[in-house]
Amino acid sequence: MRLFTAVVPPPEAIEHLDAFLDSRRSSAPFRWTRPEHLHITLAFMADADEHRVEAYVDRLAESLDGLEPVELSLSGAVVFPNVAEARVLATGIAGMADGDVLATLSLRARNAAVACGIEVDGQRFRPHVTVARTGGRPTEMTRWVRLLDTYAGPSWPLASVQVIASHLGEGPRRSPRYETLAEILL
Repeated sequence: MRLFTAVVPPPEAIEHLDAFLDSRRSSAPFRWTRPEHLHITLAFMADADEHRVEAYVDRLAESLDGLEPVELSLSGAVVFPNVAEARVLATGIAGMADGDVLATLSLRARNAAVACGIEVDGQRFRPHVTVARTGGRPTEMTRWVRLLDTYAGPSWPLASVQVIASHLGEGPRRSPRYETLAEILL
């Protein structure tokens, strides 16, 4: 199964970002991320054996025990791979004090997966929430970066992470359908 571990912003934060983007969406031919799909990916597992998921959730919960919640907010712009040839437009994350708690969460989520025999995507962790994709064609994004750099969303306490199954092509317009398998409180 296709899994990821993520921090899902609360509805108020998602609604705030959605309202900011709403009037701007029509001016770009991007594939915009549906609000219910907005999240911060900590670990991505493209092909996890279903029988290992329960052990992963248990190990992840153990590894996250004792972490203190912090305040986060969506803020600023992030693009991948770069502004001149972007394929992904995202918002950054503010409020990651205390030694970058999101990097710690990501490392622990990835280590828990490996310890359970689940292969994890090895890309460098860069916290963000993807808001749009270009559909595969590189696009110059200076204008969008400037716009999104003005965005600062409401803060919220980081209190949990979720393990989510992604069912490709099962959502509206053949988008993925997300199924939360577990929520681990910090």
